[in-house]
Amino acid sequence: MKAVRIHQPGSADNYVYEDAPDPDVGPGEVRVRVRAVALNHLEAWAVKAPSSVRYDHPRILGADVAGVVEGVGAGVTSAQVGAEVMVHPGVSCGVCEACLRGEDNLCPQYRLLGQGRDGGMAELVVVPAANLVPKPANLTFEEAASIPLVFTTALHMILTRAGLRYGETVLVNAAGSGVGVAAIQVAKLHGARVFASAGSDAKLEKAAALGADERINYSTHDLAEEARRLTGGRGVDMVVENVGAEIMEKSIRALARNGRVVTCGATAGNDATFNISRFFLSHQTIYGSFMGTKAELLRYAPCFADGRLKPVVDAVFPLARARDAVARLLQREQFGKIVLVP
Repeated sequence: MKAVRIHQPGSADNYVYEDAPDPDVGPGEVRVRVRAVALNHLEAWAVKAPSSVRYDHPRILGADVAGVVEGVGAGVTSAQVGAEVMVHPGVSCGVCEACLRGEDNLCPQYRLLGQGRDGGMAELVVVPAANLVPKPANLTFEEAASIPLVFTTALHMILTRAGLRYGETVLVNAAGSGVGVAAIQVAKLHGARVFASAGSDAKLEKAAALGADERINYSTHDLAEEARRLTGGRGVDMVVENVGAEIMEKSIRALARNGRVVTCGATAGNDATFNISRFFLSHQTIYGSFMGTKAELLRYAPCFADGRLKPVVDAVFPLARARDAVARLLQREQFGKIVLVP
């Protein structure tokens, strides 16, 4: 098969389009003919050689996959050859305490596709049958590949971890990111007044089209001050955050009393400081959130079929131009998901 493999970190040029062995299908697994694979910051971090992540090289990355089942392994009865599917990106053991209580994202052996096993930046990928979700018939493969990681993450952050209540105010940072696009829609679907923040008016206009009620351009306005102005000085009930660094301190200042920040990433840096006294005197909370469960994606799949939730595709590249796609991701100019098609 053809695949894009990264041989060493340091540059997007190290993503190489080349021949790779077809993957073998083991018991309980299925082989999927990849029709589309969406990029995430995982692909950018691999280029930057983060100290916390190590890959065996060469590695096929790509956690967000949509395609067609081409083969099934021994013992698989839940998948049929020819079925159009999305792939939940998280692979867990299925038998530990966390998995058995439905918290597979907390499994000690949890890995995303592309980490610990090859991912979907290829013509074929092998995944556990338990990771398959039927592709909504109304969506293209490019749209379907733009759903799994970011919508699962947003659902887990907003509903499971931070417990959104109807009528609350929610500030979504990095509104043009994959998680931001999903978070705007998830919060709006559940009755929130949504504030979107981004670094350009163009992105904020697109966020408004997705349902954001208020817009904050953090390159021209102080994020916290503007959030407080728009709430009459009160602050917001929840901040959905995946930027990190100094944005975390501004997010906390944007909170109302008893408000909470839920964070799933640190694309701008891991180090943040904030006023601890003001934080505890305001009775505020920070939730960490990592990915989400297979059940959360499966439960909300009908919302994509009927249009209540919509994937957003920024750009589509052929798999052979993966370097160009990763370069666009590194520029951080996209709104929604960048997708590769074999």
